[in-house]
Amino acid sequence: MAPTITAASTQDQLTLSHKLRKPLVEKLRRERINSSIEQLKSLLGPEFLKQQPDSKLEKADILEMTVCVLTRLQQQNQKQRRLLDHFNELQSSSDQNQREEDFCPLSTRVQTSIHRDKNPEEHDLWRPW
Repeated sequence: MAPTITAASTQDQLTLSHKLRKPLVEKLRRERINSSIEQLKSLLGPEFLKQQPDSKLEKADILEMTVCVLTRLQQQNQKQRRLLDHFNELQSSSDQNQREEDFCPLSTRVQTSIHRDKNPEEHDLWRPW
């Protein structure tokens, strides 16, 4: 008589498969973490040399320093954005003022002066004597 496959034996096979795969999956996960930490270390190499030139850095040190550098970069970016926004506000208000001056009616004295400059024969010559 042939052996029959029962639900219990199938469950045992799944458990055995899981037990065999778990160390492999965990090893791959640790390799990804270590690779990423090494990439951070190489990207931030000069920063690490400033902080601790001769000491061996632990993974936690690398992560902490990365957080500090990213925080500082984010603050610098915010300052630059505020300056740029302020500059843009000044520029737009300057443009608005310029447009208002372009359309602002001239005083009658200025208009008369412009009219005389266009038609010199219509006004008396200025003579200092």
